Amino acid sequence: MQTDPKQWRVGLVGYGEVGRILAEDLRAQSIAVSAYDLKLDNADTAAPLQTHAAQHGVALLGASGELAAGADLIISAVTASQTVRVAEACADSVRRGSFFLDFNSASPGAKQRAAASIDAAGGRYVEGAVMTSIPPYRIKVPLLLGGAHANALCPLLNAMGFAAKVASEQLGVASATKMCRSVMIKGLEAMVIESFTTARHYGVEDAVVASLYETFPGIDWEKQAAYFFQRVIEHGRRRSEEVREVAETVRDAGLTPWSASGTAERQAWVADLADSGVFGPKGTPEFARSADWRVEADRMLAQVKPRNER
Repeated sequence: MQTDPKQWRVGLVGYGEVGRILAEDLRAQSIAVSAYDLKLDNADTAAPLQTHAAQHGVALLGASGELAAGADLIISAVTASQTVRVAEACADSVRRGSFFLDFNSASPGAKQRAAASIDAAGGRYVEGAVMTSIPPYRIKVPLLLGGAHANALCPLLNAMGFAAKVASEQLGVASATKMCRSVMIKGLEAMVIESFTTARHYGVEDAVVASLYETFPGIDWEKQAAYFFQRVIEHGRRRSEEVREVAETVRDAGLTPWSASGTAERQAWVADLADSGVFGPKGTPEFARSADWRVEADRMLAQVKPRNER
């Protein structure tokens, strides 16, 4: 295995928004990148990924095992529910000594199960916890690392342009940090959507927003609401899966995850509407369909009937 990480072969399992951003930034440094995504198995969903890969010189492969067999660094960037499954699939082919960076928003328990598969096969598992939204930061998004191999991988990642730091050599610490943060961040998204859409129904949205400005003057509530609505519309499915992992993290601490469970349901509800084409053409992810959250709130309200109209 090359000591210079810029000479590595990086394999991305998951070629969604995160995978494509990482691919672009790694290829800009002439680092060899391959990728696999389940969407490549479907002709209807494969074309945009194939186009992007061709534009950036990314080799698309037919299975995660094929990818693992040729990679010095495997980055798993899939939905939370697939965290363990991807690790198990890669473990069958992972090269001894290769690193496996788990980028997924999964619970500490899921990360520990994934690590067991990779480490038993001779790979070096490192948990990664992405601490804020990736698009504004791209490869330099704040990234916490954890596990026995975190200290070895950290400087190598940073040499490739990442902004990583080690949280702990104990697996689960980085993920717990991420999960506890998500109780707040994903919960705030769900609360804003629920509050503002309900306020829109009653015609009191301007009064509610004005009151929030008065109580929390440091937040631009109009801008923040527009951002929250669009991110959940675009990524509600992935977010709902993440928050279900958050709920497991809370449950493992001995608490009932009332807030996290409700957040997961709200995020999934918006995702269902997005899949049905309420916010735009079905199957065409299009960020910022409307810059005005009121437009999206009206679309949501059009899908439901208040109790007094049933």
